[in-house]
Parts: sequence; C-alpha cells; structure tokens
Amino acid sequence: MRNASITARELFDQLQEKLGLRWLAGQAGGNRSIESGDTIARRPSLAGYLNAVYPNKVQILGSEELAWLDSLDARLRWETIEKIVQFRPLALVISKNQSCPEDLRNAAEESATPLWVAPRRGHELLNHLSYHLARTLAPRVTLHGVFMEIYSIGVLITGEAGSGKSELALELLSRGHRLVADDAPEFTQIAPDVLDGTCPELLQDLLEVRGLGVLNVREMFGHTAVKPSKYLRLIVHLKPLVESEISDGLKRLTGDVGYREILDVQVPQISIPVAPGRNLAVLVEAAVRNHMLKSKGIDPAQTFIDRQAHQLRRMAPW
Repeated sequence: MRNASITARELFDQLQEKLGLRWLAGQAGGNRSIESGDTIARRPSLAGYLNAVYPNKVQILGSEELAWLDSLDARLRWETIEKIVQFRPLALVISKNQSCPEDLRNAAEESATPLWVAPRRGHELLNHLSYHLARTLAPRVTLHGVFMEIYSIGVLITGEAGSGKSELALELLSRGHRLVADDAPEFTQIAPDVLDGTCPELLQDLLEVRGLGVLNVREMFGHTAVKPSKYLRLIVHLKPLVESEISDGLKRLTGDVGYREILDVQVPQISIPVAPGRNLAVLVEAAVRNHMLKSKGIDPAQTFIDRQAHQLRRMAPW
C-alpha cells in the first residue's frame, strides 16, 4: 500500500478546463501538496466552504463568505485573512467569477497561497473538488495476479509464479471474457466496500505468456477484449493439488472458499487446485457463476445439506 499525493499545480491542470479555473495569485505555491496519509488530531475536509476554525484543504469562497469578510472591521478582517493563509491550504477558490478583494489577493501572493477563481457556483465546485480529491488520494495497492472481467464480474486470478495464470487468462480471452490488467493490477478503495481495479499505463493491453512472450491483447482479440477498469468482486486463487485435502468432506461440499482482506475490504476468495488434465477455464467460469448464484441467496451446498438433514429426520430410528 502506498500514499497518493497531489500538488496545487496538478489539481489546477487536471480541473482547469472542466471548471474554467483561472489562477489569480500565489503562483509560487504551485508545489504545495497533500497526501492521503496525512494524520492529524482533527483531520480537515479535503474541500469545503471557508472555515477559519477547522480549515479545509481547499477553501471555497462564495458570495456569503465574501460578504462575511466585508462585514468585519479592518483589524478583524486582516487577522482573519492572515489566519486563513497561515493554515497553508492547498488553494483558495472564489466562485461565480466574483471580483477578488485586493487584501486577499495580496495576502495570497505574499504567502504563496494559490488563489483561483471559477465561473461555477460554490456547490458545483465543492462536488467536483471533493470527488476528484477523494479519488486521487484514495488508498491504493498493487497486487500480483491477472485481473479480468468474467461474466461482468471483476475477478482477480492469483497464484504462485508458474501456476498458469497467464495461460488461463489467454484461454478465458478466447472464450469471450475481457482483460483489465496482467501481472500488476492497481486497486483503489473508492468507497468503504468498493475496490476499483485498473491497469498501470506501462502494462496496458499487454499479456505475458511463458514461451510466447508479450502479447498485445487489443490487437489480437479486438478492442472489446480489454476493459480499462472494473470493481473487484472475487478472487480465484490457483494452488497445487494436495492429496490430504481430497478427503476433506466439508471442502468437497462447499468448495475451498474464504475471504482475503485488501485495504480493509473483505473480498470473497475461491481456491482451485491445479493438476494435469483439469480444465481451469471451465472451472473458473463455474466458480464465477456459482458466486453470482450465492450473491442472490442460492447456495447449492447448503441446499444439499438441508435435503440430507430432512431425509435423516424422515428415516425410522434403528
């Protein structure tokens, strides 16, 4: 897991066209940054309206906030503006292209505090900035495996090196499923229980298969064989077949199922033994279909157990 960060200049460049941002003052503060791992006693919001008590990382000044500043006497106004810039926000943003007070502009320039103005209303700026910062600074991790879309479900195929993950992915691609990322998919926690998987730019469209080298999936199978991102819903782990597990009666009924914790999210995991002669592509498709049924409340193993218990109750005691 690593901490993401963003500077004021990067945020401005990413949202300038969408929000119509203009940089009024504080150009020297373009390298100011915030990180996802910032830990303080009372963590501020990433973006919000002007707050001089618990300041936000990006402070938005609308009509009401500017009117409030105008209502202060000269000394209190100066102290308030000084307090705002001393908290070193990532940026100050004035909404609706309102004229910027000269003393605020001077304070931003002297303190190297980025000061922007935009034509959007305050609540629109708040929504866009909050969403963009939350996505950019969300916890993220890179995992080893092949991430695919199988029957519209995001599935991460894991296993030891040489277990056949890439060969399995190639077979699944030939059966109409789609590749998201090979070898090093990146997962971002965009909600408390949602992990969004994407492919690093370096590896996009590529799949490495031993003996064949690196293959371009988009060129071989067409544009529809590649998907830019997908939510992770299931992990399929390939493991060597162990003789002692064959006699485990419960696993024979329910399968080798469990959970794997990724960024505090419990992701269902199914382990499939690998052995010569086993058609892994068919097994993975069946595992995904069975997972979809279980998510709808249909559990074949539990149905069998219930039928067996009912049958035993009907039998006469001996």
